[in-house]
Amino acid sequence: MTKLIGYDYANVIKSYERDTVYWFSQHWTPGILHFFVIIYIIVYPFTLWFIPLYLLICDQKKAIKSLAYGLLIIYIIALPFYLFLPITNVYTFYNVNSALETVMPSVENFFYSTTTNNNCLPSLHTAMTILVAYCISLTGNKKLKIFGYFVMITVIISVIYLSIHWLTDVITGILIALGAIFILQRYIKDK
Repeated sequence: MTKLIGYDYANVIKSYERDTVYWFSQHWTPGILHFFVIIYIIVYPFTLWFIPLYLLICDQKKAIKSLAYGLLIIYIIALPFYLFLPITNVYTFYNVNSALETVMPSVENFFYSTTTNNNCLPSLHTAMTILVAYCISLTGNKKLKIFGYFVMITVIISVIYLSIHWLTDVITGILIALGAIFILQRYIKDK
């Protein structure tokens, strides 16, 4: 579809965001860089696999229904953006070395075997972690809720710090997640 569209809308985003996110790639600190790469590559995927399993094992019906329908809503909204609005990620746009490759060489080959570097809007990392944190909050488990909010906050910071997503991608991801949660709160019942 990108070839069919023939335009990279990252130029439009750069015109009003300027070099805000790019700035971070010029000021990476090794310890912080490693921390956020681990959050992005290990903690985020772990959370996406562990939380549904936890909700199923603990028989958290409302939470698992909210997660399933929330994921569906988010993907339905995101798909047209990914198909018809190609936006290159920040580090590729600026031709900067990837933070992921810097910390874990060859991880991008694996990562980009299932996706492309121009499907940034909306940020699914942002939308998914907000949805997961919401679903965790439905369980009443305070320690897991703290973990969910920690993952949510650090993933959102990581996509900016690692110069992966534009601020517009993150804001759009937040709005889509909040919209999905609004729908879920209205229509998902305890039984």
